[in-house]
This record gives sequence, structure tokens and C-alpha cells, in this order.
Amino acid sequence: MSRASRPLRRCALALAAVVLATTPLSAQRAPRAAKPLRHGFAVDRLARIDSMLDAAVAQDEIAGAVALVLRDDQVVYERAVGWSDREAQRRMTPDAVFRIASQTKALTSTAVLMLLEEGRLTLATPASRFLPSFARTTVATRTDTGVAIVPARRAITIRDLLTHTAGISYGMDASVRARYEPMGLGPAAGFGWYTADKSEPVCTTMDKLGTLPFVAQPGEAWVYGYNTDILGCIVERASGMPLDTFLRTRITQPLGMRDTHFFLPVAQRTRLVTVYANDSGRVRRASDGARGQGHYVDGPRVSFAGGAGLVSTARDYARFLQMIAHGGRWNGQQYLAPHTVALMTTNQVGTLHGTTTGFGLGFETTERYGATGSSSVGTFGWGGAYGSNYKVDPAEGLVIVFMINQLPSGTDVVGRFQTMLYSALVDARAMR
Repeated sequence: MSRASRPLRRCALALAAVVLATTPLSAQRAPRAAKPLRHGFAVDRLARIDSMLDAAVAQDEIAGAVALVLRDDQVVYERAVGWSDREAQRRMTPDAVFRIASQTKALTSTAVLMLLEEGRLTLATPASRFLPSFARTTVATRTDTGVAIVPARRAITIRDLLTHTAGISYGMDASVRARYEPMGLGPAAGFGWYTADKSEPVCTTMDKLGTLPFVAQPGEAWVYGYNTDILGCIVERASGMPLDTFLRTRITQPLGMRDTHFFLPVAQRTRLVTVYANDSGRVRRASDGARGQGHYVDGPRVSFAGGAGLVSTARDYARFLQMIAHGGRWNGQQYLAPHTVALMTTNQVGTLHGTTTGFGLGFETTERYGATGSSSVGTFGWGGAYGSNYKVDPAEGLVIVFMINQLPSGTDVVGRFQTMLYSALVDARAMR
């Protein structure tokens, strides 16, 4: 550098220092690129879920799963992970078919409420109008000397059955199981709820149930059991058609739920996810039969269990939930009235189900923030015995479906998934 140019350089440096000194600090920093969002979810935080699910498979905690999340009907997250059939080296796919067990209850409850809207029954209608054996039900009551069988104080109603307050269990209770087993119920039906192997129609089985003692007086306790299977029979007798026909013609077919059935078409056998069990910290293939793989392909195809009988896919079930989330309307068709959906998704049992969660006409409801993880107050949902789970969070516009077929599950992967999902929701409406 020449001597003549040095004063010019010193002048330029001084001028730059003055500019920096008088420029706000925020303007001096280069702006950070905003992290990408997907319908209010941080994409990098959603990626954490991928890692968690991959690790659950790699660590032999689960064999496989499908997760699907919608916000305002737009896909936020969809992932198939692991194996549909590990032994056959068949990978999990988004259209894999799962046994959804008690997730069946929501569809059967919807069918009952369709009949209610048509005036064929009311919430106060006694079950005995459709099942005569329920005209004089009994209750097993513990005494100082054992168990006494006493008459029910009142009739069991449709409302009792929808809310699981009829006092009817799955017959696994010590006070009644010895009476249930000879009837092919309780211990004789897998874990109590399984009927896919029966060669008799569901109404025949439920007529037998009405002759057996229950475990609580109607309306006095929340007892989980055969309530929705009874409702499935009531749908058949009130509508004059088998339950599978009613659900197909009135709900699943119009909604486009092509993969939801009581028994899977034989041609789709390879799409049915294998049942695994984790009762020792490691996944193993479950046995055949009622407590394992079940009879959803090769069964008698006679008993349509409204409480636990369906198989479905994550996409199909999400479509059903979208209809409920939209007040009973989907693609221009009104399946239920908005007020009827409100009845289904509002607590109808006071504190019988708990002080922080309630139960509507087919769904568990979140009554206090924190009661079901990070779900908003007003969230409703349920799950199935094979480990599947779903939630609808109206405050956030969310439909959340997590499908797995593992019994016993031996994992909290569903809870971790839901926690991580809400942790990725950075544009949270309910928190504003």
C-alpha cells in the first residue's frame, strides 16, 4: 500500500466504525431463517418422532406401527415403521390393516344414535325392548359370607349402555367368572371381549348374557364390558339388518372406508398386521387363537361384535373421526346432527369415570388440562385392546390415530408419541 493511500484507508475505517456505532444491534445481525412449519407443527420437532419410533423397533420394544395426524383435514404426519410381519420380512405400510378391538365401539355407538335420530329408540328405551332376557337382570353383590345375587333396582337403558354405566363387565371378575365361562363368555372368550370365533350370531350371545348377573347396579358405577356388544344387537333388531350390513351401508361405505370390516376378505390376508406380544421387554409373535392372531380371516364370519370386532386402517379410521369432528357431516352428507355429536363427545357420567376425565355416548372426554397428556380440554377418544389409540382435539383441529397390534403391548410408545406430537405443535391455538 502506498503512503498516499494510507490516509484514505484510515478515513474509510473511521467512517465504518461510526456507521456501526449508530446502527441498532438488531440490524447488525444477519436475520435467521425461520424454521419450516407444517400446519403449525415444527418440522424439525416432528422428525424427533421418527427417531423415537425407529428406536422402538430397533430396541425390540414394538414390531411395527402406523401413525397418522391431521390438522384441519391436512396431513401433518404419516409414518409406517417396522414390520407388518417380521417373520415373513413384510414391512409395515400406511395401508396396513389392524385389529382395532374397542375402537369398534365408536362406530356402533354412531349407529345407535342414527337410529335415535330416526325415532326408532331413545336414550331412555330399556334394553329389554330388543332383548327380552334383560327384562329382569341381576347383580352379584359381595357379602360377609360370599356373593349374593340380587335383582337390579331398575331397568338397563340405552343411555346406560352407551355410557358404560349399566354395571356390565366382561365377566372376568372373580364374583361372576364361574357363571360366565360355561356360557362361552368371560374367561371362555379370550380376555372376555372376543367373539370372532363364535358360530352363533351376536344376538344369541347377548340373549345369554342377559341371564347372567352383572357386577354393579344400573347407573351407579362406570364398568367397562359388553355394553356396546349389546348395542350391536339392538342395532340389528331395531334396523332389521345385520350389524355388518348396517355399518357398511350407513357409515363405512359412504365415508369411503374400504378397508374396514368385521372379517377381512381372504384376498387381503397379507395386509393384516401380525399380532405380537411384549410381556418380557422383548417382542415375540403372539400365538394363534382368541388371545393372539384371532379369527379375522378364517373365522366363522357370523358374530359381528359391536364392541370389539372390526379391522381397519389408520386412514379409514381417521376418515370416520373427521366426520365426527365436523359435527357429523362429511363430503356433503350429514351422518349425525351436530347436537347428537355434541352429546357423544360431552361428559354424560359426572365423576363416575373420574374427576379429570369423563365419558360421553361412546367416547372418553378430557375434562381438565393435563388429564390426558397435553390434549386440550374437550378432547375425546379411546383405544383398543391390541394397543391402538386415537384422539380428536377440536381446540387444535387435530385427528390423531396410532395403530399397533401388540397384546400385551409392554410399551408406552403411544404416550410418548402423543407427548412428542404436542411438543412439535408450536402454533397452538388453545394456548393463545
